[in-house]
Amino acid sequence: MTDANPKSAMQDGLAFERPLMELQGKIDELRKLNTGSHLELTGEIELLEDRLRKQTAEVYGQLSPWERVNVARHAARPLTSDYIQLMLDDFVELHGDRVFGDDRAIVTGLATMAGVRFLLVGHRKGKTVKDRLACNFGCAHPEGYRKALQKMRLAEKWGLPIVTFINTPGAYPGIGAEERGQASAIARNILEMFDLKVPVVCVVIGEGGSGGALGIGVGDRVGMLENSYYSVISPEGCAAILWKAGDKAPDAADALKLTSKDLLRLGLVDKVIDEPLGGAHRDQKGAVERVRAQILEWLGELAAIPVPQLLEQRYEKFRRMGQPLSS
Repeated sequence: MTDANPKSAMQDGLAFERPLMELQGKIDELRKLNTGSHLELTGEIELLEDRLRKQTAEVYGQLSPWERVNVARHAARPLTSDYIQLMLDDFVELHGDRVFGDDRAIVTGLATMAGVRFLLVGHRKGKTVKDRLACNFGCAHPEGYRKALQKMRLAEKWGLPIVTFINTPGAYPGIGAEERGQASAIARNILEMFDLKVPVVCVVIGEGGSGGALGIGVGDRVGMLENSYYSVISPEGCAAILWKAGDKAPDAADALKLTSKDLLRLGLVDKVIDEPLGGAHRDQKGAVERVRAQILEWLGELAAIPVPQLLEQRYEKFRRMGQPLSS
């Protein structure tokens, strides 16, 4: 898949993007006139493009937490499958948990990028309606988390670092998943990821919801894309519990402090990875390249740390979370 067409992303735009969509429409009209007639409109087009850039920066610089949640869910935002295609030089998918089945909501595989070999684990949402249903919209069953842990233990055996891409509204909440040990599978992943004797890098690329995200979210470095979110519960779920009203989701998003800047300030993530102007859905290749560069930087840093020190730092990193911040 190539990078998202800005015009297509505009057409599927969110409510706060409507002024930007209108301005983009004017630019597109002038481009057609410029190529289909004798009129010389290059200067006008450049002025409008500059205005669009400034207006986009202004709009995205003032987004509310709820608006950022909606950007994280944008249909054109790059998914794990896009990162696999655009970021990696080679990828061999590994299937199944060797107990129940192969959960399509989590993809695992051996990856190569710029000469660096590692194991990739990520939530898979799917693009078409059929694929999204098959992947449960990125909501994994317990066999998905067991598959992830089994492959991570395999990477540890081979001395390969691990990279995880987090993008899920939460673990699958169905009866079957609970009967097969959903909570136990997630808890075991969290516990055992602390003991993996290889570097682990985690990146929230879209939605980071509840235990479904934490099941592959324990790492030496945890990063978030600028317009992603990471939370113990979705805003809708929080609103339903606290206010018994779905229209309170924006209030819940604000109270949860789930944006990348909030979590960086609170010390829950290590770095916010900036997105291209107007969000990753406007420039998929640009967003992927920034994530690629950050992952390579982190893997290089972590490769130099002795294993005992690596494990100690990972443990202390998570132990410090939740402690009062110094003024």
